[in-house]
Amino acid sequence: MLEKPALRDDDLITCLQTEYGIPVKQVTFLPCGVDVDAAVYRATSPDCTAYFVKLRRGIFNEITVKLPRFFREQGIRQIIAPLATETNQLWANLGPYKLVLFPFIHGKDGYQVKLTEQNWLDFGKAVHSIHTLELPPELRSCIQQETYSPQWREMTRSLLEQVEGGPFADPVAAEMAAFLRQKWYDITDLIRRTEQLALALQSKSGNFVVCHSDLHAGNILVSDRRDFYIVDWDNPILALKERDLMYIGGCQGFIGYSALEEETLFFKGYGQAPIDPAALAYYRYERIIEDIAAFCQQIIVNDRGEQDQKQALLYLKSNFATNGTLQVARQSDIDNPKGLKDP
Repeated sequence: MLEKPALRDDDLITCLQTEYGIPVKQVTFLPCGVDVDAAVYRATSPDCTAYFVKLRRGIFNEITVKLPRFFREQGIRQIIAPLATETNQLWANLGPYKLVLFPFIHGKDGYQVKLTEQNWLDFGKAVHSIHTLELPPELRSCIQQETYSPQWREMTRSLLEQVEGGPFADPVAAEMAAFLRQKWYDITDLIRRTEQLALALQSKSGNFVVCHSDLHAGNILVSDRRDFYIVDWDNPILALKERDLMYIGGCQGFIGYSALEEETLFFKGYGQAPIDPAALAYYRYERIIEDIAAFCQQIIVNDRGEQDQKQALLYLKSNFATNGTLQVARQSDIDNPKGLKDP
């Protein structure tokens, strides 16, 4: 969220003091992130200890805080565990929001800073640990499982129909509509091909592992000391490992390395693993469709602020740029063995 929510700082400070027992003297809104249902703040105590505050409105699943806490307790140091309240709960309630508190890590995300080779190796090792760690049944049962749902494809089809239905008064929405009409063939072909791959994958048996599901550069944090962290566990899923591996070499915002260099360094840490190119292509295509649907909704539902609208439009367009995510995904599909191309 780029624009500060309608929440009094004093109410946030009171919640932190009451629920966590922290004598906060100041909170500062941090305009960052693409999720318009999440706002983040920096809270500072009188002794200058800093905390990272995340507010989430809408549906809240406890697994999003319990899972990173479990991973950290199992020794995966690249995960930042949420702090517990005075009553040993991993979140607090604040009006329409769930509040989650973390230690504040001074650093920059993968959009802003070039990962070192050691960071890439640590990245691979951490993701391998996540994929191979056995979860307690009570945790595993709370994580959604891959179904290759048509939800985003259907939503995108509906958006295309809406664009054809009439003009948009809002200037950002009008620009969005014009862009969708320009990319009409690309989008409809993208949906068609994704559905083919979904059917092919549904007919195959696969080993599902717990996946972060959103390992783009914005969810990789590198501290000022060059320590490396995977953040934002809002949407974990039990899926094929390619659900996470699609981000590596997938034009997902990391700077300073070619796709081949990303893959080479990451897999030195992750280890040798057979990759299903059909699954890789499917997940890359499906993510683009999800982006189209989600970003267009942010633009059309004009209640989140103009800055968030404009950012959503930029991210929407970036998928279709030269050497962008769509071009990379199509290359994954070209690499797909013939037996998997035609379900």
